[in-house]
Amino acid sequence: MDRSYGWLDVDEIGEKLAASYPDRDPFTVRFTELRTMVEGLDGFREEPGHPVNEKILETIQVRWHEAREDLAAEED
Repeated sequence: MDRSYGWLDVDEIGEKLAASYPDRDPFTVRFTELRTMVEGLDGFREEPGHPVNEKILETIQVRWHEAREDLAAEED
């Protein structure tokens, strides 16, 4: 069983989003939708005292984008 992770685990979130939504452009996803997508990932658990904010969501978008690029490079 996978361990749980929260909002501060932006690298893991980015990787999971890239795997779950390979055809989505992270920079076209609104923050409200992004939050819902992250909350729906297997193993995600919001940690008390670590709520999400705009800076975290922006960082997740960047990590998701980077993970998509890494996956595309591996396929080449």
